[in-house]
Amino acid sequence: MEKLKVAVIGCGSIAIHRHLPEYQGNPFVEIVAVCDIKEERAQSAASEYNAQAYTDYKQAITDSNADLVSVCLPNYLHAPVSIFAAEQGKHVLCEKPMATSEEEAKQMIDTSNKAGKKLMIAHNQRFVPSHEKARQLIANGEIGKVYSFRTTFGHGGPEGWSIDGKESWFFRKEEAFIGALGDLGVHKADLIRYILGTEFTEVAAMVESSAKENSDVDDQAVTILRSEKGIIGTLTASWAYGAGEDNSTVIYGEKGMLRLEDDPAYSLIATYTDGSKINYELGQIQTNDSGGQTSSGVIDHFVDSVRNDSKPLIDGEEGYKSLQIILAALEANETKKNITL
Repeated sequence: MEKLKVAVIGCGSIAIHRHLPEYQGNPFVEIVAVCDIKEERAQSAASEYNAQAYTDYKQAITDSNADLVSVCLPNYLHAPVSIFAAEQGKHVLCEKPMATSEEEAKQMIDTSNKAGKKLMIAHNQRFVPSHEKARQLIANGEIGKVYSFRTTFGHGGPEGWSIDGKESWFFRKEEAFIGALGDLGVHKADLIRYILGTEFTEVAAMVESSAKENSDVDDQAVTILRSEKGIIGTLTASWAYGAGEDNSTVIYGEKGMLRLEDDPAYSLIATYTDGSKINYELGQIQTNDSGGQTSSGVIDHFVDSVRNDSKPLIDGEEGYKSLQIILAALEANETKKNITL
């Protein structure tokens, strides 16, 4: 079988640290095109991966005869570039948050469906071993009825990760549209839906922009979510955890609690009401600091879904539902009212 050809649009940090090396590591893929408006970035990636460099995304997508397109761009470009790629008959893997509005997200889904092509959103948290295990334990009734949760994603901010540092698009509302909530919060919205196997119906939120100078987006958010099953919990996103990353989730149920990525030694700890405790060593979560040693699982899953013509775990609909929670949190903060989904 011929290798699938991929065009990676955007050569910033997420492309350099995740998409490009993971495509390179996949035996079924050939990187044929890389694109960035900064020509030297495109050239640098092109020479490293033996691909063609472009500065125009439309050319990169059409001229390269790519089968797959990875969209690794500032948030405001996710929808237009994904829609263009789908219209050209390409399978699309888009970074999160998938879009800046419900309308954009729906258009992305419709265009991909019409083209008969895959659309996947790069929510890598679903592939973390502790998260997959927790989902199984909950589905199997190990902790009984789930009552509550808290899920957090915080670090010192994108200036430590983005290729542009403090000058990054992450801090500019016209390009990012949303700050820590879109960068980190949407990951946790997607994760908690996945682990609990439930949809959320009500969102309350308090959002602040107090930690970053020269930024006009949110950098702190605490949201409260209620699920259709009456599970309530908090989702926190922050760019102000300067002393270290927190990517933890705790789930409280009638027979016990699960602590995920909340302990330095064990990625999952189950503590039960009968006094028993199980420590799971399942391999560490991928962090921005772990560089390229661990695979996110996203690229391989996307490639498999195209090769096997199977539905991606986080298709457009799933990405849309996770985005809706974040959009509702913004609205809740602005209106000072709980938002019903």
